[in-house]
Amino acid sequence: MKFGHWLGLLMLTLSLAGPLQAKAAEPESALDDAERQLLVMLPLPKPHFRPEGSYGGRYGDGAASPARRRLAAELAKSHGLVLLSDWPMQPIGVDCFVMRLPAGDARTTGQLAEQLSQDSRVAWSQAMQVFHAQALPPASQPPQKPLYAAQPAARQWHLNELHQLATGRGVKVAVIDSGIAEQHPDLAGQLIVNENLIDARPTPAESHGTAVAGIIAARADTAQGGVGIAPQARLLGLRACAQRSESETLCTSLSLAKALMAAIQREVQVINMSLTGPSDRLLAALIDQATARGQLVVAALAPGSRGFPATHQGVLAVADAPPLPSGAVLAPGRDVPSTQLSGWGLVSGSSFSAAHVSGLLALVRERAGAREPLGRAALVTDTSGRIDACASLLKRGGGRASACAALVQTPE
Repeated sequence: MKFGHWLGLLMLTLSLAGPLQAKAAEPESALDDAERQLLVMLPLPKPHFRPEGSYGGRYGDGAASPARRRLAAELAKSHGLVLLSDWPMQPIGVDCFVMRLPAGDARTTGQLAEQLSQDSRVAWSQAMQVFHAQALPPASQPPQKPLYAAQPAARQWHLNELHQLATGRGVKVAVIDSGIAEQHPDLAGQLIVNENLIDARPTPAESHGTAVAGIIAARADTAQGGVGIAPQARLLGLRACAQRSESETLCTSLSLAKALMAAIQREVQVINMSLTGPSDRLLAALIDQATARGQLVVAALAPGSRGFPATHQGVLAVADAPPLPSGAVLAPGRDVPSTQLSGWGLVSGSSFSAAHVSGLLALVRERAGAREPLGRAALVTDTSGRIDACASLLKRGGGRASACAALVQTPE
């Protein structure tokens, strides 16, 4: 089916949680120009006609073939567009070409995407779309340290008892978000990758990604702050979202696609996407590839709406409060202590509920081992969608004499 008729970009803002300590980022050209860009997918040859690529800075063989680049240049010229760049997307069988409307051109990217999609040489085309993270305004005062007792998961999920069963050891979690402050004392050594997929600069430290990372995997062996849900998991920080100011963080179709490609090819076990936006065919195809490979994809639900990617098949949707769509789960997301650019602060929003679930899935994956297939059924929930964390870990066997088992009324 041909895709097009996009109705413009969904550009919403993020109210960042935690102390407002971040400086406004320098302009991100890809985001500044997103409303004038579109993505054109040209099909790759059948796999047996081309060598398999391996992970690298350009995700695969490093560039489109000369023939596909010539075709892309021809398409751009015939439609009055500027060809900017290309990104091979081998897992879904396309090369993705980024094109831009010239300055002063009154056409819309939706119209052009529909026209290009009608060309038999094009797999599909779509407008570049914008996504936003899910957080509420910051609390007026940060909590006092030590913070473990203030963590909702310590009370609701019995975090100490969980860590007697699993800590996330050996599990890789991709954090597709804004930049992570890897030098934070409670995140030092937790990231095995901290990559900027928006531009060529070093990855900046940004508050939303830093808070998400801390909820998932803040260290348990430091004297201050709190502890992550999976403190021995290892994080891949994949910066696909940019903090534009103290109150706005944005991601695009292309930056998120690059991050998903990296997560797929790095073979992570859990992918956290604390963001939401419009339905997107490119991202949907990559998520399908990830879930087909057994990777667990977690996404935040926007308040009062459904939103993509949380609504996509195979994605575990997480909210911080009811009502919930079918299949979604509830997790702590209000007044959560987490890592900030300087120290710790309180954060709120479904972004941070999703981070809780990603951390819990890292514990479940450690318990289950690498081979056992997992999905939404990995979590034990009640009829309201609330998670029984101890029961979720005990499903994987063993630990029946543990403190966690004593908290489970009807272990499965």
